[in-house]
Amino acid sequence: MSERSERTVMHSLDTVKHAEQTPDTQLPWAELGLKEDEYGRIREILGRRPTGAELAMYSVMWSEHCSYKSSKVHLKQFSEKAPQSDAMLVGIGEQAGVVDVGQGYAVTFKVESHNHPSYVEPHQGAATGIGGIVRDIIAMGARPVAVMDPLRFGAADHPDTRRVLPGVVSGIGGYGNCLGLPNIGGEVVFDSCYQGNPLVNALCVGVMRHEDIHLAKASGTGNKVVLYGARTGGDGIGGASILASETFDDTKPSKRPAVQVGDPFQEKLLIECTLEAFQERLVVGIQDLGAAGLSCATSELASNGSGGMRVELDSVPLRDSSLSPEEILMSESQERMCAVVEPEKVERFLAICEKWDVTATVIGEVTDGDRLGIFWHGEQIVDVPPRTVAHDGPVLQRPYARPDWQDALQADDPARLPRPADGDELRAAVLALVGSPNQADKSWITDQYDRYVLGDTVLAQPEDGGMIRIDAETGLGVALATDGNGRYAKLDPYAGAQLALAESYRNVATTGARPLAVTDCLNFGSPEDPAAMWQFAEACRGLADACRTLGTPVTGGNVSLYNQTGDVAVHPTPVVGVLGVIDDVARRTPMAFADEGHLVYLLGDTREELGGSAWSQVAHGHLGGRPPAVDLERERLLGEVLVAASRDGMADAAHDLSDGGLIQALTESCLKGGRGARIVVPDGMDPFVFLFSESQGRALVAIPRSEEVRFNDMCGARGLPATRIGVVDGDAVEVQGQFTIPLAELRRTHERTIPELLA
Repeated sequence: MSERSERTVMHSLDTVKHAEQTPDTQLPWAELGLKEDEYGRIREILGRRPTGAELAMYSVMWSEHCSYKSSKVHLKQFSEKAPQSDAMLVGIGEQAGVVDVGQGYAVTFKVESHNHPSYVEPHQGAATGIGGIVRDIIAMGARPVAVMDPLRFGAADHPDTRRVLPGVVSGIGGYGNCLGLPNIGGEVVFDSCYQGNPLVNALCVGVMRHEDIHLAKASGTGNKVVLYGARTGGDGIGGASILASETFDDTKPSKRPAVQVGDPFQEKLLIECTLEAFQERLVVGIQDLGAAGLSCATSELASNGSGGMRVELDSVPLRDSSLSPEEILMSESQERMCAVVEPEKVERFLAICEKWDVTATVIGEVTDGDRLGIFWHGEQIVDVPPRTVAHDGPVLQRPYARPDWQDALQADDPARLPRPADGDELRAAVLALVGSPNQADKSWITDQYDRYVLGDTVLAQPEDGGMIRIDAETGLGVALATDGNGRYAKLDPYAGAQLALAESYRNVATTGARPLAVTDCLNFGSPEDPAAMWQFAEACRGLADACRTLGTPVTGGNVSLYNQTGDVAVHPTPVVGVLGVIDDVARRTPMAFADEGHLVYLLGDTREELGGSAWSQVAHGHLGGRPPAVDLERERLLGEVLVAASRDGMADAAHDLSDGGLIQALTESCLKGGRGARIVVPDGMDPFVFLFSESQGRALVAIPRSEEVRFNDMCGARGLPATRIGVVDGDAVEVQGQFTIPLAELRRTHERTIPELLA
């Protein structure tokens, strides 16, 4: 049997009537990723065997990627433990969450994964990841205004990283730049655990007025279903839905189907066409076509609406006339959307599509029944309750257990490792750290992205958070950050998820924005592995608990499982995005130490916390111990101080402390501003711990001397430790009594690593 025939049904036309008459016909349910009990459940739902087209729909919609069958039982905590939030307008369950940011504006944002496709075909995998998340934002009624890209790759010096990374970066940059969307933030992390499974996560944020919010539902009997955008081809058949639902296995090429191919210029036309239709109030409901293609769009629109739906599959515009009905339903061709339009508005809707040179076709209508019927050449090939396809898929209670090796890993404390003994050794350790791939300058990557197109970017990489102005008259803006430390999560997935939220929350607050809401992309190994499933369960529990404490509800996100090659899984990597609001972007706080004489303050407490630290990785290739302690109340307090300092003009610069500790943050702020700093180690503090500890809830701030008293009074009144540790001065980083490193030497070390690795 050929690879193509493994994904389709052998019959030339397998109708509902034919299925009723041939109950014993064997269908390739296993080849399509279904389990025997799942196939049995489909037969039970339908009261007969499925047709080939029905089997295709159930297989992609019940895949791990689309149905979340292994993760649902844990994800419900995000709703059950959700904090009360007046800002929440649309929450979990829609294509993206929506929050109120004031002045009648709403912001929608979401992060998703395109991990497996980006390993198979890096450029197109990453490009279509950007395209897909942008369409989710359009479908909510918003104009996309920015993107971000949290990325994880294998070892920086591995030959395959040179294949994957440049392709991923060119895909993200090429697609986003062509759309005219600034890329304002993200992360790039290297670790050998991601060698066969890079993580390519993509975030998009969009802006709209409250009254412009749209939802994915097909309501109103007689309303027309319009498919518009690119023609449907054979690219990506079963792509994201099937590819992201199995562990990579080189012996099974059927698990590596074609990756989708993107066309950003077509997507740009689709954006403008859709927004104009929204402006004229022509759309009742809308759904983008991403994973599972038409199978997803038709079943979700119908199940979220008030009735049924009839679709004429012959009407779907094709790029390849040889496609079977099953392949049309499974195709994940990009740049397509489905709209539900009232009959009297269809002509105008089609006219707008024609104006923007967007192909549009009426392919069906909303019915008064409760079934989704799909027809091909006049014969019915699908007759299903739409909710059973879209929402009532399997719910698995996967077994999970704390792995046997967890105790030994946590007991392997880095305190036993040799550490610098004097100033010269400290100096060498600093240079090794700031020049290591994870801590080095990432301009080689970010310079390939347009960060300032549209003219509203206020802050972008390498700032702690990206910031976009959304109202030119008032200065209203939003800030976003994404963070996730897989090393912390490997040591303790519960705490690791909370630390990811804490860092992202802190990064947003450091810019001066008030954190409001969360989106997440949960990247884990195989759910069939009890250890990986335990990591996932613990991370969900930790994140839900932390969101409740910080008052930042999860608005939506994505789960990516099976990030595993054979029995080797990636580190558990919960990536957390936080969105915050700032009343006036003119009061933002950058990270650069730009003014001589400003006082450098350290906010928060420093303890000997080196488990999972950048130092332990760079100096010893070590991972063990426990991650830094989580103190969410301290994070909230620190956030309040940083926001108040920005609003009231008390801080001219601020930078959070995270990977690499104080010395990494100090180096980045000095290099960004082109100014040195003289630092004093507090009495009684071990210089090594002071510089390299990764204790959380900390930030560096540069305070004008005129504001020192007021700033200290504010911190004292709120109970936040604030220690003056130095001054912005000169052209070197000097830790008095220990070492001095000229900025020129730091810059060479910091900037040369990535270009040399990828040359």
